[in-house]
Amino acid sequence: MIRAVLLLILVAADATALGLAVAEHSGYVLIAWKGLRYESSLWVFLLIIAAAWLLFIGLRWLLRLLLVSGGLLNPWSRRQRGRRQQLAAEKGLLDLIEGRWERAERHLTLAAEGESQPLMYYLGAARAAYKQGRVEQGEVLLEKALQRQPQAELAVALAHAELQREHGDLAGAQETLQAMHERHPRHHLVLDQLQRTLTERGDWAALLELLPELRKARVLEGEALAELERRVWIARLQHSGEQGLNQGEPALQPLSNAWQQLSSAQRQDVELLLAYAGQLRALGAQEEAEEVLRKALKQGYDQRLIRLYGQLRGRDPARQLQTAEGLLKEHPQDPQLLLALGRLCLQNGLWGKAREYFEISLDFSRSAETCAELARLLASQGEVEASNRLLLQLLEVQGQQLPALPQPGR
Repeated sequence: MIRAVLLLILVAADATALGLAVAEHSGYVLIAWKGLRYESSLWVFLLIIAAAWLLFIGLRWLLRLLLVSGGLLNPWSRRQRGRRQQLAAEKGLLDLIEGRWERAERHLTLAAEGESQPLMYYLGAARAAYKQGRVEQGEVLLEKALQRQPQAELAVALAHAELQREHGDLAGAQETLQAMHERHPRHHLVLDQLQRTLTERGDWAALLELLPELRKARVLEGEALAELERRVWIARLQHSGEQGLNQGEPALQPLSNAWQQLSSAQRQDVELLLAYAGQLRALGAQEEAEEVLRKALKQGYDQRLIRLYGQLRGRDPARQLQTAEGLLKEHPQDPQLLLALGRLCLQNGLWGKAREYFEISLDFSRSAETCAELARLLASQGEVEASNRLLLQLLEVQGQQLPALPQPGR
């Protein structure tokens, strides 16, 4: 309040002083040029100059208002533009959900261009472009999203990798995700998408390196993690077996090295045991495979193990048959065990006993494999008619049947 009074007194004093100066010294201004003559007092001339300057400032301000789109003089235009963008966003998202890809791309692109945070709309438009097979346009839209919101690099990259995977470009998706993995090594979604991409590509070597990070970040847990580890190590064992076959003469060292890298718990896993024994068999190391399966069967019985065990020939076929017959006491009605026993009897030249085991196995399960084994044995023994009957039964087991056609008599 005191400041306002003092300011008012100061202004009044200045105005009084100016008035006295004008009254005492009016001054004189004369401008003459080619017949044009202007005369006035100094103070009037200065007042005209000040008024002209104020007029210039006012005109410039008014011109700016007229030129600015959506300014104060035209609020209706700005409101209409905002409504159009909102309507485009609503239509675009609905089109995207309902699968109208062309319209979704057009509407979402329009909504993104006028939005200060356009990431969601650009990503939606890029997805719509990919769905139409317009991959290059999708890349352009993703690049625009990154330019407008560079801080959202990770979100754009994750969306890009997902679109690449859906489009079948697994190599491109892997490249995108590996770049993000280098920058965000512990990010849960990066690790999850990377393991999915590597799994789809069958890049088991890369997955083997990634497994510790997946376990540490808890991207997968429980049975899901165990299943992935199992698939990775089965593929590793198969690859090691192939390496052994490609070294001129079959070599067991790569396969043995891979097997030793497994934990003791993993070496008791049935599927890993089957993969390892199967590769040993492929490399011609049937005796080693039989020894591995014999130890495993002592630890715990499994139909898959005994089935493969019956196809191997160990160092001592008689002992091998004795081992399998020892399991018969606890599993007398297991058709897979009976099939394996029949095959082991063939290994030992016990034809009658083999036939008996095959027939008992068929009593419990009409297996096509067992039918074929018994039919082959009967044919070898000269019982062609019985063998033929079994072959017909084999077709029935497989859901097939020969048509009734005339046959020549004997």
